[in-house]
Amino acid sequence: MTDNRQTRMDQRLEVIIGYTLRTGVITAAVIVLIGGVLYLVENSSGTPHYQTFQAAAEHSDTLSGIAQNIYALNSNGIIQLGLLVLIATPIVRVILSVVAFALERDLLYVVATVIVLAVLLYSLLGQGL
Repeated sequence: MTDNRQTRMDQRLEVIIGYTLRTGVITAAVIVLIGGVLYLVENSSGTPHYQTFQAAAEHSDTLSGIAQNIYALNSNGIIQLGLLVLIATPIVRVILSVVAFALERDLLYVVATVIVLAVLLYSLLGQGL
């Protein structure tokens, strides 16, 4: 590839990665905001009792439980969905970086970025292994 063509491709990939990050963060913020407003509507009638600890709803710590809460339009599930989108955003960015480095045929950066991706995924998914 010519240098000019490579530079344009690099710039395009940077724009795509930047757009992905902005979109992910804004989407997560909107989802959490919707869940927060719904939470306030659901809990507007009662007075909170901060003296006693209330554990999270059952199955709210699994993907299937979060999906059930979202399907039921439970505010906690919607807020958790927003947080999952926020967590997924940098992971998608790293995946896009792997693709970008592979297109540039930069093996060293592909390997380094795949290692970063593996560490990210292990830190999220490997805890249950």
